[in-house]
Amino acid sequence: MFEFAQKEILWFLWLIPATFIIFLLMRQGRKRAIRRFGDPELVGSLTPLVSLQRPVVKFILFLLSLGFVILALAGPRFGSRLEEVKREGVEIIIALDVSNSMLAEDYRPNRLERSKLEITRLIGNLRDDRIGLIVFAGDAYVQVPITADYAAARMILDNITTDIVPVQGTAIGRAIDLASRSFTPDSQSSRVLVIISDGEDHDDNPVAAAKKAREHGITIHTIGMGRPEGAPIPLPGSQSRFLTDEEGNTVVTRLDESTLRAISSAGDGIFIRAGTTGTGLDMIMDEINQMETTEFEEMVYTEFEERFQYMAAIALFLLILDFLILERKNRWLNSINLFGDNTFKKKTG
Repeated sequence: MFEFAQKEILWFLWLIPATFIIFLLMRQGRKRAIRRFGDPELVGSLTPLVSLQRPVVKFILFLLSLGFVILALAGPRFGSRLEEVKREGVEIIIALDVSNSMLAEDYRPNRLERSKLEITRLIGNLRDDRIGLIVFAGDAYVQVPITADYAAARMILDNITTDIVPVQGTAIGRAIDLASRSFTPDSQSSRVLVIISDGEDHDDNPVAAAKKAREHGITIHTIGMGRPEGAPIPLPGSQSRFLTDEEGNTVVTRLDESTLRAISSAGDGIFIRAGTTGTGLDMIMDEINQMETTEFEEMVYTEFEERFQYMAAIALFLLILDFLILERKNRWLNSINLFGDNTFKKKTG
């Protein structure tokens, strides 16, 4: 993939044809002035060292160098270069609840969007750790396998909605089991699972799954999204209509703090209830930063490889060539008469 980093600079390429037109007009004006002064051939014989071709060559070299300077300033670059990098960090998987209860608006704009915002901020602060992303509702799915490609993780995170999982519910245990299988096999690095949910689990035994994961060296932290008093769940596309049960009563989704605390305790981690100013990911990252790191190698795609230096080198070469070519003929070189032209000798002999 090839592109220019600063495409707007390419507009300056219009300077080249504009300057060339001005040069042609000046040349025509100069010829008319010579014809008014006298016979052009006679004037030429009176000024034998004046060259008509060299200024044209020098001007063309100048225009070419100007063009390559503009191309260099525009930042030509190639993308998708695969390279091996060494990192030292831990592996982090975030399991994000995308059940309908995460649409409750006790956090603005709602629990899910607030969680995504905080995860994006967390990814932006990562340096050498690897990250993965799992979404879950009635079932769990890997959205981002363990990777150091933070840009890809952010892009996928932006597109996550409650519609991404076809089965509704809150199966935290399945998310834990899937995360346990999603870490790098046989890796000696520290492994962390962060669960972001309102904790309303109705489908499995998440505490037993957490104990099993801990036996495999996985630390589990939980973040509770929601308030104990609860909030209604808005229907899609409506701010005034809410989800109701079979009897027509408005469904209120509440934070199940006890379940999330039990999961984090079984996983030897910490539980944090999200507040009005943040979800608590900063506190969890402080815990992660104290963990032992491991060096690992990974093949990653660098976004772009700069190639402006080639354009700049060509421009410099053309400018040097322009400088070395004199506008007037050289007496010593002219006496050598490489081309066997005796016209001047005949006229002056």
